[in-house]
Amino acid sequence: MANVKDFNFAGKKAIVRVDFNVPLNEQGQITDDTRIRGALPTLKKILADGGSLILMSHMGKPKGKVKPELSLGQIVDAVSAALDVKVQFAPDCAKAADAAAALKPGEVLLLENLRYYPEEEGKPVGIDKADPAFEEAKKAMKESQKEFAKTLASYADVYVNDAFGTAHRKHASTAVVAEYFDADNKMVGLLMEKELTAVDNILTNINRPFTAIMGGSKVSTKIGIIENLMEKVDNLILCGGMTYTFMKAMGGKIGNSICEDDKLQLALDIMEKAKAKGVNLVLGEDSICGDDFSNDANTLECPANDIPDGWEGLDIGPKTQVKFAEAIKEAKTILWNGPAGVFEFDTFAVGSKAVADAVVEATKNGAFSLVGGGDSVACVNKFGYADQVSYVSTGGGALLEAIEGKVLPGVAAIKG
Repeated sequence: MANVKDFNFAGKKAIVRVDFNVPLNEQGQITDDTRIRGALPTLKKILADGGSLILMSHMGKPKGKVKPELSLGQIVDAVSAALDVKVQFAPDCAKAADAAAALKPGEVLLLENLRYYPEEEGKPVGIDKADPAFEEAKKAMKESQKEFAKTLASYADVYVNDAFGTAHRKHASTAVVAEYFDADNKMVGLLMEKELTAVDNILTNINRPFTAIMGGSKVSTKIGIIENLMEKVDNLILCGGMTYTFMKAMGGKIGNSICEDDKLQLALDIMEKAKAKGVNLVLGEDSICGDDFSNDANTLECPANDIPDGWEGLDIGPKTQVKFAEAIKEAKTILWNGPAGVFEFDTFAVGSKAVADAVVEATKNGAFSLVGGGDSVACVNKFGYADQVSYVSTGGGALLEAIEGKVLPGVAAIKG
């Protein structure tokens, strides 16, 4: 497989799949540029070699429709500033052949949102799966997706995928486009390489004890990774909203807390499986509750399994903070995916900060710590800890699927 570090991009046009799906405020300004900064080493290497760049990305979920609030045109100035090069903009990603052909070495072209075209995701639009015509529509869309990918490929000599955050999707720009480049002219970017190495450290290069911290509101969205981690970890901390599904499953009283009533047996099964495998499953003991889902809510500290009606668990309490910290500080390998509470509200951010503090302390003492998933990344950024953990992943779903042991289509398409 070709390698960005060793490849000479002089005189070459490189089309690079980046993940510039950055959060914007109501004024269209970027509120967190982590993903843009993450792509810079690859992009600057190509430019330094004397190559030209065609950048392609999605933003949000326009589902095949043009939505101005999801236009990548809003980030042109920010990308220009990050690269220190005036970035040109193609307002239609499928009609950028002339702009791409005119690029000179050292120049950069950013294509409009790929997902304005349904062909990017390759899913039929406006037809229900139950419709007898769905399969035919699906087949037709796959052909259209190939043509769309072929158009994107025609702009460049080389394809680089540096978008780990979308590597688990078999989209036109992440997997199909690679078919139109030979093995010597397609490669993963430097960011993607770092991401894959970090995952490999978690999966195969484990120093024990290994502690995984899984947050999130639903057990159902994390079941695959929880089951896979059961085979690897010594301590499994489960926190966030899913706590209350476990509390209710054990007969606890959870007030108005979020709960998946149809997953109570699953929660009990997870507990049994952990016991059978000798995994220390760590659940919350106490909660900080609110009488409303807001930063201004009244608060109440109470046992996680005895929450009064009208109150909901929104953060872990002080006993749980100590309990979690003990399991984290002893670890030599740490995976953190999902905060401990509603950290976006300062009132309910104390528990997540306590978890972050423990991860930072363990890292200082020699642990390898991988933080991944959008909320976790936002969490460490909020507390200013991004440079005090071993690695902050740009991937959410891609990270989880990689750790589950699934093949990522965006990587497989390049490796062949």
